[in-house]
Amino acid sequence: MKVVPTTLADVLLIEPRVFGDARGFFFESFNQRAFSKATGVGVPFVQDNHSRSAQGVLRGLHYQILQPQGKLVRVSHGEVFDVAVDLRKSSPTFGKWVGALLSAENKLQMWVPPGFAHGFVVLSEAAEFLYKTTDYYAPEHEQCIAWNDPALCIAWPELTAGPHLSAKDLAGRSLAQAPVFD
Repeated sequence: MKVVPTTLADVLLIEPRVFGDARGFFFESFNQRAFSKATGVGVPFVQDNHSRSAQGVLRGLHYQILQPQGKLVRVSHGEVFDVAVDLRKSSPTFGKWVGALLSAENKLQMWVPPGFAHGFVVLSEAAEFLYKTTDYYAPEHEQCIAWNDPALCIAWPELTAGPHLSAKDLAGRSLAQAPVFD
C-alpha cells in the first residue's frame, strides 16, 4: 500500500497494491495492520456502509458533531469526485477542502479523519461507494454543510444536469452557521 499525502495534512489517499493478469485482479481492500503502519492511524472501524447512486447525485457535506466519524472511502463501481472539508477550528487548514477522483478503475481510497465534513458527486452513469467508519451512525448528531457554500469554493466537476440532492442536502447550512469542532 502506498500512502499519498494531500493538501490537508490529515487527509490521505491510499493506493493499494494491485495484482493483475489476463484473468483479472486481486488487491487487499483493507488490512488493519498494514493501514495502521502505513498511515500512523490506529483507529478501530466499527461499521461498513455501501451506497449506490446515479450520475449527478451529490451526497454531502456530512459529518457528526458528536460521535464524529473517521471514514475510509472507496468506489467499487463507477467514478466519483470525493471531497473532505476541515471543520477543526484550531487547525491551520480550517475551512479548506481537498478533492480526489475515486473510481473502480484507479482503486484509490481516501482516509477522512474525524473533524472533517465529507461528500461526493457521481461522475459515471452510476457508482457504488463503500466506506468504513470509526463510530456508529448517529442521525441525531448528523450535520450538513451546503455543498455550494461560497465560503468553501469547492471546485466540483461540471455536471450536465443537477446536481441531484436529497432534502437533507438541500437544507445544508453555510460553514458560518454550522457547528464545528474545536
